[in-house]
Amino acid sequence: MHLLIPFAASDDPASRQTLRSLRLPHLTRLLARLSPQPAEAGAANSPALPHERALAAAMGLDPLTTPWAALQAHDLGLEGAREDAWAFITPSHWQVGQAQVTLLAPEELALAEDESRTLLAAMQPYFAEDGITLLYESPTRWLARGAAFRGLATAAPERAVGRDVAPWLPPSPVLRRLQNEMQMLLYTHAVNEARAQRRALAVNSFWISGSGTLAAAPMAPAERPLVPQTLMQAALRQDWPAWGQAWEALDATQGAELLAALEQGNAAVRLTLCGERQAQTFALAPRGLWSKLSSIFGAPPLSNIMDKL
Repeated sequence: MHLLIPFAASDDPASRQTLRSLRLPHLTRLLARLSPQPAEAGAANSPALPHERALAAAMGLDPLTTPWAALQAHDLGLEGAREDAWAFITPSHWQVGQAQVTLLAPEELALAEDESRTLLAAMQPYFAEDGITLLYESPTRWLARGAAFRGLATAAPERAVGRDVAPWLPPSPVLRRLQNEMQMLLYTHAVNEARAQRRALAVNSFWISGSGTLAAAPMAPAERPLVPQTLMQAALRQDWPAWGQAWEALDATQGAELLAALEQGNAAVRLTLCGERQAQTFALAPRGLWSKLSSIFGAPPLSNIMDKL
């Protein structure tokens, strides 16, 4: 059992204050029993977030390209899932400011399925000219298959939401040209005209993420780490009270389950906490200095561990 928690910590001072007021009894007891493994620290400007790199490493995938779209194609049983290169395409709203362009969270669009499918149909011929096939998955996420995504490292929307998109744009001239072409196409599209009438945000671009190929058959879904999304969703909204509530709910459910498994003798229990800079995994290990100190003095406060993430 492996619980991997994205956005367990944030650099925002408000999140640090919230964390120090939380009661997380199950996770605190878990950390008193588990030993820290070497921290996973990637470059600050790495396209992949710490939890993505940690998850990819745990699953035997490439932690640099993190090919989540190919993995999804494999799980869906799509043709070419193992052989071809894939990516996620997210219909997006890019907010243009005086000094930079920022990405809004896809959920803020509240994009309906019929709107999404209509936009996909309009954009598909342009992608097809560059050998890319688009497949509908959900209103805010499509699958794309094409050679342009092979070996391409792209950033998840969560990496760029609320920030300048420039550092995270794909280096591929083909894909950058497609983004420019689609911005012009979308500017006067009927879907956006209808959205403007009801004062909804326009879909004015798209975001590319999860690109790459599967080098080997991935582990079965039942064997993969459990990755709760609630902390990440609250953190992206900078809603720290909701983030704190999500922490306490996670402790009472999945944290309690992980602790129970450990107390029942499951030696495979692992906990990975991921912040904005690095990820730290805790696992059962032979009794050493960490365990001795924990038994004598107690585990360090969770907030102290989070300060290093």
